Amino acid sequence: MEFKDYYQILGVSKSATTDDIRKAYRKLARKYHPDVSKEADAEKRMKEVNEANEVLSDPEKRAAYDQIGQGYRSGQEFQPPPNWNGGFEFSGNGFSERDMQNHSDFFANLFGRARRSRAESYQVRGEDRHAEIVIDLLDSYRGAKKTITLRVPAADRGQMVMNEKTITIQVPKGVKAGQHIRLGGQGSAGAGGGPAGDLYLEVRFKPDPRFRIEERDVYETVPVTPWEAALGGSIEVPTPSGQVQVKIPANSQSGRKLRLKGRGIPGEPAGDLYLLLEIALPPADTEQARRIYANMAKELPFNPRLNMGI
Repeated sequence: MEFKDYYQILGVSKSATTDDIRKAYRKLARKYHPDVSKEADAEKRMKEVNEANEVLSDPEKRAAYDQIGQGYRSGQEFQPPPNWNGGFEFSGNGFSERDMQNHSDFFANLFGRARRSRAESYQVRGEDRHAEIVIDLLDSYRGAKKTITLRVPAADRGQMVMNEKTITIQVPKGVKAGQHIRLGGQGSAGAGGGPAGDLYLEVRFKPDPRFRIEERDVYETVPVTPWEAALGGSIEVPTPSGQVQVKIPANSQSGRKLRLKGRGIPGEPAGDLYLLLEIALPPADTEQARRIYANMAKELPFNPRLNMGI
């Protein structure tokens, strides 16, 4: 049995309102009604349009259709879940066999046994939802509480609307980029009294020019003075895990990498922190500074381009 995309048949989006569906149906009915249409397949198309409108214009049938059709495309092989034969609980009465003659096998399998009885209703779990959460690197080192606002689809007087929902979540210590935080029951609402789906938040780090992150390893750019790089010595460096005393080897160049084991993103095992040295030159914006630079040029015959032969 092939899956029927009723939204595609009517030419509307899945977020279409009741008015959108009504307008689309009327337009197609004028085009394909057998009494006026000159289309060769007008009768067949009109049946499809009627069937799509019957489902999408009814909030209960539309909710059931949306739930059972998650992930399916038009024409794809489709079978209802094994326990779907209990029917879905709708407010109207069920359909007779005579009613089913004007509907496709797809419709008959989904709605042909719909009854009012709650005992025979079918519960459908809500769809899982996915979103992103952007955090600071420090949030991963320490853990943090975050408040996020989501746009959630809901039915209002037969129309699909988007409501805002604010929730507070706990960002666990040691979370890394690409990891998912699961919030049970925060996905789409279920149908027929079924449970809600889950919400999965994919973690992203807020861009920060000081840091580069690879899995749990963190790379931090650390500016040093020319004399610190040339002569070596101990400097204090602010890192995501706190202030650290670091020994700079003599004759260090820009780009030199110093590894601090276990000071990356916490975990089992924790990542490492790599300090990338970057030599920062004092500005020659005073007469004294210019004299010092001139004296260096005279006393230190150094050409950094000496080995750049072509």
